[in-house]
Amino acid sequence: MAESIVDPGSGQHSLKRVIGRRVLLLFVVGDILGAGIYALVGKVAGHVGGALWVPFLVAFVLAALTATAYAELVGKYPQAAGAALYANKAFNIPFVTFIVAFAVMMSGITSASAAARAFGGDYLAEFVSIPVIVGAFLFLGLITLVNLAGISESVKVNVVLTIIEVFGLLVIVAIGIYALFAGDGEPSRALEFHPANGAFLGVLGGTALAFYALLGFEDSVNLAEEAKEPSRDFPRALFGGLAVAGVIYLAVAFTATMLVDTKTLVDSSGPLLEVVKVAGLAFPPKLFALIALLAVGNTALINMLMASRLVYGMAREGIVPRVFATVHASRSTPWVSILFTVGVAAVLVATGDVGNLADTTVLLLLCVFAMVNVAVLVLRKDRVDHDHFRAPSWMPVLGAVVCLVLVLPVTGREADVYVRAGVLLAVGALLWFVNRLFVSERKGAS
Repeated sequence: MAESIVDPGSGQHSLKRVIGRRVLLLFVVGDILGAGIYALVGKVAGHVGGALWVPFLVAFVLAALTATAYAELVGKYPQAAGAALYANKAFNIPFVTFIVAFAVMMSGITSASAAARAFGGDYLAEFVSIPVIVGAFLFLGLITLVNLAGISESVKVNVVLTIIEVFGLLVIVAIGIYALFAGDGEPSRALEFHPANGAFLGVLGGTALAFYALLGFEDSVNLAEEAKEPSRDFPRALFGGLAVAGVIYLAVAFTATMLVDTKTLVDSSGPLLEVVKVAGLAFPPKLFALIALLAVGNTALINMLMASRLVYGMAREGIVPRVFATVHASRSTPWVSILFTVGVAAVLVATGDVGNLADTTVLLLLCVFAMVNVAVLVLRKDRVDHDHFRAPSWMPVLGAVVCLVLVLPVTGREADVYVRAGVLLAVGALLWFVNRLFVSERKGAS
């Protein structure tokens, strides 16, 4: 946990700047790597065929465009709050700021729900045979218990799980390197396209889904107030972390398609387990399944922590009903917010599959990313008295356009994804207006 110090200018407490560039880099890498690559390789293959590495490469390039906007804004305004802060500074419309924050929060819940569905699939089936939905609900219950236990315990669990999930991906990369030198597999399959709607639309749809695996880089801006030199270190850590994660993902995607036929990948909810089972480099499938389950668990834990704390923070500021700011007397955890977020997650798990829930996450965050790309251009008129990274203007412009294109149905996104995202945002709008109504009534009564 960060220490708190007193700002001599204001007399208020602020976070101590203790995080260096290397820790930031590790945080970015750890936040990106996770359930996406473990669960979605097969789903992406369903869009393009054997050349499933192509959507991951395109998604990496497109994520880098939006990362330039985040790098400029976090250097310019080295404060926590991320996209909501930038929306507030750029547009100064309270409801827009709230919807951005709520979209980010709901994207965390949909991401955790996708992870829960992935947890209950083929990886868990290596140990016990139960329906996917039962495994997903048990998983949500476990994550909730860890969340309720306290932030200190949750962070410690997160560090251990991050190390494990990175190790699992390195195992897949090692398998791929061994296979190439041993002449195993079919490397030519990595150049095969078998999209149902043509190569362009196939890559577009695959990219929209692969984008889920690269999400997480935007969360690092919430460490801005604890970084030693945010204006200097964040751009390097952000782009470096994206590059490291991108290289690992491309290697994993190439290995998967080289060693496992496309149909097997598409049909499996544990696609990387299929790679381990056919690998010439022996690695116990059950051990890898356990690693995958822990990696999926880490993604869900991070997202549910973020979501519950965002709800708590908004309630404490009087943006949503204050009941959500209720803290447990002994554990000091926001238990009402935790139960609210897990309740939403339970509904999502019961009504969606891994692909649709991941796609909902991407849809929500693409809208947020488009706003961030616009905000960085709007805020160019706001000068600050310190040096910071400045993105070439064409990059956030192109980033905004690309995000808006990927939001469109042309990607092949199913209608229920749009309905789900719309309902989630409608819940936020309802909470906003109900809270405003109660606040107005209290003011009138006084």
